Amino acid sequence: MMRLATFNMESFGGDRAGDSETEARLAPMRERLVSLDPDILCLQEVNGQRPVGGGERVLADLDALLEGTPLADFHRVSAGPDGPVGDRHNLVTLSRLPVTAHRSLRHDLVPPVSIRLPTAPDDPVDVRFDRPVLQACLALADGRTLEVFNAHLRAPLAAPVPGEKLDAHRWRSATGWAEGYHLAALKRTGQALEIRHAIDLLLDADPRALIAVAGDLNADLFETPLRMLMAPVDETETPDLADRALAAAEMRVPAERRHSALHAGRRQLLDHILMSQALAEKLAGVDIENDALIDDTDIPNGFRGSLHAPVWADLDL
Repeated sequence: MMRLATFNMESFGGDRAGDSETEARLAPMRERLVSLDPDILCLQEVNGQRPVGGGERVLADLDALLEGTPLADFHRVSAGPDGPVGDRHNLVTLSRLPVTAHRSLRHDLVPPVSIRLPTAPDDPVDVRFDRPVLQACLALADGRTLEVFNAHLRAPLAAPVPGEKLDAHRWRSATGWAEGYHLAALKRTGQALEIRHAIDLLLDADPRALIAVAGDLNADLFETPLRMLMAPVDETETPDLADRALAAAEMRVPAERRHSALHAGRRQLLDHILMSQALAEKLAGVDIENDALIDDTDIPNGFRGSLHAPVWADLDL
């Protein structure tokens, strides 16, 4: 049995290694990761640190977190906005299985779009993804390959619009705010399209490919990005495309527990493990560890965990 898990670490790590806030989070976050007991772990929101003396950022706080745990010896790949490790919100995939190839997917298959907004019709805005998707090719013992996409899609929060922000939080106009929301939606659906395209290329080469998309997709199962990724046959209305549809592992979790975040009292399913048909056939168990979730509108002082629940799927591979 093999366990694939995903967990949004809630901006884990400081600008410099070992700051006091990060030190306080090490024990509870380490306990959470070890208890998952994964063979493959997709992490989101892992921050990079500035080395003493300068140089490229490193994942020193993640190293400290994993020290002394089985995860410290796992194979590791990472992707940030401008390289393997950026300052904030890096993607990290840890794997007991060997990583035979990996890539950072960002406008490789879906080019940026340029749009004109009502508040500035003469100044086109390029809509670019905020961060990449991390694709890793993992070698199974029997010679097969497991393709894992670690993704963190844009949150449904208004993106900055030139000239429309009064400060970090306030907007100049309702139209400007709506434009920002429009930009955010384009980023989120554009990234879903890029992942969908990458999946179809893999299925073109092997219709029985073992593929997983794991991460914080910032949408529930019935929102546009998830429908694009899953391509359910009742929406494509083409039986010949049924083998291209992805299955959501979390649908096996009872409805009353099928959520990975809480917002203003509302349960949300933002974190997912989607699987190709061949991989879904191997699904043996799944859970969302949400018993300790707190509402993101009522964060207590000294909170040291994450506002997301880990999701895991056991696979009979």
